[in-house]
Amino acid sequence: MAVSAFAGTPMTMSDNSCANADGYGASNGFANARRPISNPTLFDLAVPRSNVHPIVIHQNMPSIVRSATGGPIPLGGDFQLYAVQFEYAFHDRLSLVATKDGYVDFNPDSTLSKETGFANLAAGLKYAFIYQPENQFALSGTATVEIPTGSSGVTQGSGDGAVNLILSALKLNGSLQLAGGAGVHLPIDMDAGSTTSFVSTHISYEVNPFFTPLLELNWYHVLDEGDGGNRFGPQIGGGLPGAIGFEGGDLLNWGASNAKENADIVTLAAGFRSKLNEDFTLGLAYEIPLTNTDENLMENRITLDLLYHF
Repeated sequence: MAVSAFAGTPMTMSDNSCANADGYGASNGFANARRPISNPTLFDLAVPRSNVHPIVIHQNMPSIVRSATGGPIPLGGDFQLYAVQFEYAFHDRLSLVATKDGYVDFNPDSTLSKETGFANLAAGLKYAFIYQPENQFALSGTATVEIPTGSSGVTQGSGDGAVNLILSALKLNGSLQLAGGAGVHLPIDMDAGSTTSFVSTHISYEVNPFFTPLLELNWYHVLDEGDGGNRFGPQIGGGLPGAIGFEGGDLLNWGASNAKENADIVTLAAGFRSKLNEDFTLGLAYEIPLTNTDENLMENRITLDLLYHF
């Protein structure tokens, strides 16, 4: 999701007194920039910043979801994701990012089987094309490669992987923060996965360092569906991609053959961030779909995260 445009004022060490570009405690305009909480594998802060980012997601699934033919499929239950993201900033503009990993505990009530296993791995580079701490504005591009290392029982590990290309923007004005991200998920094997896009937005206001309420809106769209081929053997004998009538949103990509029939998922997240000290911030968000609940895997989601900046 990288966009090659360059603008802005060149930075010197006097512009950013923190050599590893973490921003916290540094005398620059990005010291209080807050990372978004929802859509964690795709929606990131536009400013490169060294951090370790543990995440816990608990997601309740709808009791009924839509099949490829439009009929109901009983589902229900929930799943949990336990993951740790990592970012290392080489300097103010460039960082290495590890955006996807983790362990999934998948517990549906009906149709699909209870499984546990690992998610795919994804990593890449983030570069800030525009970096203007004096104006509290940044625009960056990120390119990551997702490797199919995950477990088939939790619908990971299929195909030849994928490339994610993302554009992220950040603007601060005192205590107010606006952020946005947009990008595409491009399967390397175009049949084994669906080509999807996303747009995410964030607004937050720091009431005090311990309480910064936020709202985030996410839109996921199927650009080109997969072939619905036999994959993920533990789930209905590999027939999930041909049976389901939508795609998996931010975390999953099945290559569903009828995903364009229900191409859009829109979610709204509300929560807060709390700056515990100069190194640690805590985040919590509650998320619901605004589109039909039977056209995605989310009835509601709680995301808890912790950011350690170094």
